[in-house]
Amino acid sequence: MRLRHIEIFHAIYTTGSITNAAKILHVSQPSVSKVLSHAEMQLGFNLFERVKGRLIPTNEAELLFGEVDKIYQQMRSIRNTAENIKKTDFGNISIGVTPALGFDILPSAITEFQAMHPKVNFTIQTVHNDEVTKALFEHKCDFAMLFSPPTLAGITSQKCACSELVVMYPKTLFPDRPSSLSLTQLAEHTFIDISDSGPLGDLLWKRIMEEDVTLQSTIKVHTYFIAARMVAKGTGVCVVDKYTAMGNMSDEIGYASFEPQLSFNVSLLHLEGRSLSRVADDFIPFFTAQLEPK
Repeated sequence: MRLRHIEIFHAIYTTGSITNAAKILHVSQPSVSKVLSHAEMQLGFNLFERVKGRLIPTNEAELLFGEVDKIYQQMRSIRNTAENIKKTDFGNISIGVTPALGFDILPSAITEFQAMHPKVNFTIQTVHNDEVTKALFEHKCDFAMLFSPPTLAGITSQKCACSELVVMYPKTLFPDRPSSLSLTQLAEHTFIDISDSGPLGDLLWKRIMEEDVTLQSTIKVHTYFIAARMVAKGTGVCVVDKYTAMGNMSDEIGYASFEPQLSFNVSLLHLEGRSLSRVADDFIPFFTAQLEPK
């Protein structure tokens, strides 16, 4: 039996007539009759007998219906799934994200999106600039969101926002809560150095060289989160991206910009020549909206 045969047979069996079957399938009665006749010819036996204007299933049809119904339910499930995908009510999104965006930006975007699309599944992993190529080509993530990524072969990069490096400081060190600070002012305090911090570290290092400033660094860490927590304990000051600063604010911590600003781009990366899924495309505006300055 072909799928069309199964659909017609199931409709007639459950509704009891060609007329009703035609109505629920939104086709003409002659079309239903033609498909039924073809199905019976292919099978080599009748599926229905006419009794007082109704179609009564034959014994062969009774034996066949159980298996047909299983296939019909699977067909309906496929249609429902396809419809849900079209409506972005169903799907999977795998995201690679720089750790700094995991404090507040990504959780806020997912929470807002899932309030409207609760059946969408998310898989999240943190990636750094030197890991993103492998993550994308091995399909560990559909797309990645990184700070100032380099140009990479086979990967498309799209600028989504612009942010800046800021100074996080204990308010006891700068009780007047300045909106901007200079490297010279930081030189008077313990500086928490973030080693191997990629392009943002290079951005800061270039400014340090330009201004010929020496920072007092007795503490080196490998993550922005640890640096932010050290500041919260009053250990010293650190330079992080603004998203990390905003995601780790407390009554004891303040942050200030540089003058002039140390700006960088936030970019979305995905494989070149491979389009994103509909559900991923619909999620990205939620993500990028959170990147805008608050």
